[in-house]
Amino acid sequence: MAMRRLATFACVALLVASLAGCGKDTRTGPIPPSPRPYRMGFSGIPPRLDFALAVAAINMWSLRADAAIHSFEPPWDSLLAGVSPETLIVRDQLQLNNYYRSKGLKVWLYLDPANGINRAGESDKLVAAGRSITEPEIQQLFRRYAIVADSLLQPDHMGFALETNLIRGLSPAPLYAAIRQVANDAAADVRANDPDVKMSVSVQVDWAWGRFGGPYQGVEQDFIDFPFIQELGLSSYPYLANFTHPDSIPLTYYSRLLTGHSTPAMVTEGGWTSATLDTIVSSPEIQKDYIERQEILLRDVNAIAVFQLTFTDLDPSIFPPNSILPLFAHCGLVDVNLVPKPALTAWDFAFSRRYAP
Repeated sequence: MAMRRLATFACVALLVASLAGCGKDTRTGPIPPSPRPYRMGFSGIPPRLDFALAVAAINMWSLRADAAIHSFEPPWDSLLAGVSPETLIVRDQLQLNNYYRSKGLKVWLYLDPANGINRAGESDKLVAAGRSITEPEIQQLFRRYAIVADSLLQPDHMGFALETNLIRGLSPAPLYAAIRQVANDAAADVRANDPDVKMSVSVQVDWAWGRFGGPYQGVEQDFIDFPFIQELGLSSYPYLANFTHPDSIPLTYYSRLLTGHSTPAMVTEGGWTSATLDTIVSSPEIQKDYIERQEILLRDVNAIAVFQLTFTDLDPSIFPPNSILPLFAHCGLVDVNLVPKPALTAWDFAFSRRYAP
């Protein structure tokens, strides 16, 4: 969703040099006896544009993760200005990626050819430049950027489009067709150079279930439209989809989408707010209940990973006018000052289980 655009700030140059100390691990609680079959991780999105705080947040979550995710739109303005993908990847992601690797974290990379804020439209930067992903030239830029990103970052897992069913449901048909085309072409390009990376797209779970006013529709069309899928990313924010409490989420909420497929799945973004927002009633304890409920959903789908995209809450100072970011501002497991919330205890309890795929 929209918050992934903040990730670039966490990838600024010289980040690795600032990550000398990881701090004290303050996790408490009994160690669960059974292993977990999935990796757990976060992204580098900071609570606000504060370099020291961004570094501190990464130091804090790296203690309770064995995976990390990059998830972002290409920097279209720079690409259109003629800056090479090599320069951009080195500038924006490489040092942070190397830090993740130094900590032994597996890396997921998700490139978004669409608009992370508005799934009905194009990237804001393309619109501002009067360009479109429907243009062959723009698609070539995305494909080249994907090849370079894979080559330099060497992710273990790579996604080529996000929330594809939501784009299909909300955007004009020509725009969806262009997203489908460029994702498939970029996947083929990357596969020609990288025989090992696991490929995927993500789907929006709540939309697939019809939780926004429609019938259950599943994601079969996504398997058809993106035949390169080796694993399926899941995006879900159930508190925005008319669920009043995590316990009301069906236990098959993830697994039903995979019926008839042996495809591995992972949660690439999602969460539950800890704050009451207009008609949405929540609390830090309810958010903790969601982390615990999600662990059951993950077991049912035989997940390989789960990412809490925002480790921290988001400070209102970063919200642009008329943004939807306030809806996601309180999904962090810690607040904007890195003070833990009850949900962090639930996450830590799950993470303390030995990873055994």
